[in-house]
Amino acid sequence: MTPFPYCKLEIFVPASHLEAVAQTLGQKDAGHIGQYDHCLSYSPVTSRWRPLGGTHPYLGSPGQISQEEEFKIEVTCPTAQAADTVAAIKAIHPYEEPVINVIPLLGVGL
Repeated sequence: MTPFPYCKLEIFVPASHLEAVAQTLGQKDAGHIGQYDHCLSYSPVTSRWRPLGGTHPYLGSPGQISQEEEFKIEVTCPTAQAADTVAAIKAIHPYEEPVINVIPLLGVGL
């Protein structure tokens, strides 16, 4: 048994794709906690980046610093399902390089 049976996914997404990502997470059973499913939190954040040459950004222009309002989604996921869940998110996420953090959770589900 892994010492971290659950992890937390942090996903940064533009408002235009918040609902699509939330639905994909639910379809992958991320956010299933006891007798509840589709459990997640999201909050507004301001993100900043600069697309480099050869990129095709969803927001911003290559060579210029961009600053945009986004949402950070936080959801619990079984660690064994994390790779498949991240792949599903990447398939519908509009960014070339989406920021998706996978963080082990100590003591959850034990």
